[in-house]
Amino acid sequence: MRAVIEEQFREFAAVAIPLLRRMALALCRDPHRADDLVQTTLEKMYGAWPRVHEVEDPHAYARTVLVRALISEQRRHWWTREHSTADAGEREVAAAEHLDDRLDLRAALGSLPPRQRMAVVLRHLEDLSVGEVAVLMACSEGTVKSTTSDGLRALRAVLAPVTSEGKQ
Repeated sequence: MRAVIEEQFREFAAVAIPLLRRMALALCRDPHRADDLVQTTLEKMYGAWPRVHEVEDPHAYARTVLVRALISEQRRHWWTREHSTADAGEREVAAAEHLDDRLDLRAALGSLPPRQRMAVVLRHLEDLSVGEVAVLMACSEGTVKSTTSDGLRALRAVLAPVTSEGKQ
């Protein structure tokens, strides 16, 4: 029986890893930190898998674990983050005509405060509902709406000059 559950976890992980990494990378903007968050998420999911594998959507559960791991990590005062300047080789390569747009969006998202970035990423990149984001961020739906609105307003302010320059 244990072998069956472990095989189910392996199948889940094979599908979940790329999705979790994309989400973690969008939230924290550091590929190494994103990998650590995915690993932490998978460790917690593995420990809970005997009871979690029967839930309706284990991917939603994994997203919750990832977001809570990120929040927990950000709350640690003693933790210091080193910024890598050599991450250019690890960026995903997009089609040439969309690369500049993706880099502009990544930089603009990086300029947002962490909670605004989290709200925007979860609502618009992960396509979660306001209620789902409220649960993940442990706040009210109204807070999610206002935080997302503030984040989108800030993104428009940053990206508007870029898009108007490109269309001259």
